[in-house]
Amino acid sequence: MIGHRGAPSYRPEHTTAGYELAIDQGADLIEPDVVVSRDGVLVVRHESELSLSTDVADHAEFADRRTTREVHGRPVTGWFTEDFTLAELRTLRAVERMPALRPLNTAFDGRFGILTLAEVIELARRRSTPERTVQVLVELKTLTWPDDDGPSLAELTAGELRRLGVADPEGPVLVQTFDPRLLRELRTRLGEQCPRLIQLIADLPGFDPMVTRAGLREISTYAQGIAPSRERILADAGTTGGVRSPLVDDAHRAALSVFCWTLRAENAFLPEELRRGSEPGALGDAFAEARQLLDLGLDGLITDSPDHAVTALRTRARVRTRQAAVA
Repeated sequence: MIGHRGAPSYRPEHTTAGYELAIDQGADLIEPDVVVSRDGVLVVRHESELSLSTDVADHAEFADRRTTREVHGRPVTGWFTEDFTLAELRTLRAVERMPALRPLNTAFDGRFGILTLAEVIELARRRSTPERTVQVLVELKTLTWPDDDGPSLAELTAGELRRLGVADPEGPVLVQTFDPRLLRELRTRLGEQCPRLIQLIADLPGFDPMVTRAGLREISTYAQGIAPSRERILADAGTTGGVRSPLVDDAHRAALSVFCWTLRAENAFLPEELRRGSEPGALGDAFAEARQLLDLGLDGLITDSPDHAVTALRTRARVRTRQAAVA
């Protein structure tokens, strides 16, 4: 079970409180998104644009940093981590990114600062015990230097993982990203000491070749797992009447683990049959969705509410134990 940016159903994403709560709720891994500061430090934010998840707009001293930059082929206006040193980022405070859907989380606005990747890995180490190792699933985002002149994200990541002593295939860190070139570069830079790599798969048509048998075999030459969306997995399972997922089966045959993203408990993110009431922010039947995905053989669920997914997993295990005892 993977705490997506911590436990953002209950705490603002990418905060110490969110990661701690995810671990308390039973998450096996916590998942920080990683971007870069102007001085080359790996910091944790959903994307490099800061206005949705921090109070940067309230800082008059940074008003002149607001700019427009092309991200994934489209113009985005705001404040970008690449324009701030780590010391400057430390002056910002985290806020709830979806206040309309998660108004209770706004009670925590301003209480927490921006974390570095090193701090998240240290948090996982601190919370690990001999019986339970908390792992970190690092998602590498995008890096757009203002002058297009700087080290690559793979170069910075490889150096930091080595420095932290976690550049190891058996270590506590896994790395995922949508960009296969980034995974390949990271593998080249780290060689045999590369952590386990996960290829994220978007719903865009350009990613469709990745989920063919040939595409999965290709991914297996540089990664150890795939992470398609829950929508892609459920649509795939729909071709068999929902009893299995050919994609999951084919990935396992290619020796790839399968995670899926992102489970969210609010009605706004659930299919109509799992919604409860009419309020978009009200909780629906997140347990049923998690059980459905687990029954399709997935190896990991990336979720905003780890408690729901963990409960679904434990309930499923108890049912199977009872069924085995009867048999």
